Amino acid sequence: MSDNNTKALKSGSWYIVSSFLVRGMALITTPIFSRLLSKEQYGDYSNFHSWLNIITIVVTMRMEASLISAKFDYKDDLPKYNRSMIALLTVVTVIWTAVLNIFSGFFTTQMGISLFYANMIMVYSFFHAVINIFQMNERYHYRYKKSVMVALIVAFSTTLTSILMVLFMKDRLTGRVVGSILPVAAIGLALVFVFFRRKRSIDVSSWPYTLRIAIPYVPHLLSLSVLNSVDRIMITRICGSADNALYTIAYSCGHMVNILMTAINSAYAPWLGDKLHDGEEHEVRRFSKYYMIGFSLLAVGLMLLAPEILRIMGPKSYQAAKYVMPPVATGCVCQFLYTQYVNLEQLKKKTAGMAFASVAAALLNYILNAIFIPKFGYVAAAYTTLAGYLFLLIAHMFLVHRIGLGKVYDYRFVLGLAAVMIGVCGGVSLLYTHTPARYGAVAVLAAALGYIVWRNRTIAKKLVKRIIK
Repeated sequence: MSDNNTKALKSGSWYIVSSFLVRGMALITTPIFSRLLSKEQYGDYSNFHSWLNIITIVVTMRMEASLISAKFDYKDDLPKYNRSMIALLTVVTVIWTAVLNIFSGFFTTQMGISLFYANMIMVYSFFHAVINIFQMNERYHYRYKKSVMVALIVAFSTTLTSILMVLFMKDRLTGRVVGSILPVAAIGLALVFVFFRRKRSIDVSSWPYTLRIAIPYVPHLLSLSVLNSVDRIMITRICGSADNALYTIAYSCGHMVNILMTAINSAYAPWLGDKLHDGEEHEVRRFSKYYMIGFSLLAVGLMLLAPEILRIMGPKSYQAAKYVMPPVATGCVCQFLYTQYVNLEQLKKKTAGMAFASVAAALLNYILNAIFIPKFGYVAAAYTTLAGYLFLLIAHMFLVHRIGLGKVYDYRFVLGLAAVMIGVCGGVSLLYTHTPARYGAVAVLAAALGYIVWRNRTIAKKLVKRIIK
């Protein structure tokens, strides 16, 4: 293996590890904040965080994505390009902040948050983008140590500061908001000085280059963010903050399987590429069935153990949220299934259709939320999100068929598995009042999952080794 490949492998591996640690930190602290904050405060923070995710994309446009090509086009003076990008980011943020404050009545009413919180989002957007620019530069030069260090410092400092401010501030919601943003602002400000400490010159002529690359990303990223966030925003507006708290904690628990999905896919995708390169589509087709069933069984186990998981993640008042877990976990399975098709699209570099699919799914989710949340309450949002992921599955299956890789996976099997999971989703909810039957189902699932792993132990060992490496 060449020196560059070794550096790339080490850098990528550490980046994945740090990402898991950051996501794990958010999951671990859920039981803490669900008990420190009232249900209304927890729901209000969820609404705030949903808007933060959406507005950050609109304001920053993920400008750091332009570094993918800028490292070649501006290789003679990449530091100057970075300074120019931060200058452009400053101008854009100032403009959006001015618009926000001039039309504050409109924005705060639509968002359901105070003007102070809205300005905090602007502060976060700018400094978080600076951190991303720094990390992206370090990754492209395979200097993973600083990138990982910054990621971990941000994760631990925001967690610790948030807990302390919630404990000692009279307004605990403000403590949670400020505690999550203050460390990001401090670290981002320090990195601004790092970028400008030696030279301060910028190149305004590079701004159109940055915008040409960044702007097309916005619809795709914004659509995915809306798909993941609009349900909580609409629940807050229609049902109230308390119901949003119930939905949010169940949604967080249900998405525990996503952390596992990301870990497994980081090993599975390279294996998939190797098998397709070697012309062994039959091996992928055979193993993928066990792979998909195994992941689905884990999701079913999560559904069955929802009451126990919620006892850990929140106080007793959150138990009503258990009925959100089945559709959320089923949605994660649909997300897992369509990720298998996304892997194929990325391997063939045919990703143009992804943006259209994401926009359509987000629009579908919004329409369904508007129809069903007022009629059936916050639980309906979990089913509308499931519908969005099911739409994405069908859309990506179509896109993969278009690029000539439709035979890699068994379409009938995948659709059949999705249909079975939707049926199981409805059945599990009925077992929440029959604890012995529920535990019996968990035992059967554990045995079935163990059999699948044993049956595919050779490939399983290879995937585990890839994950560990």
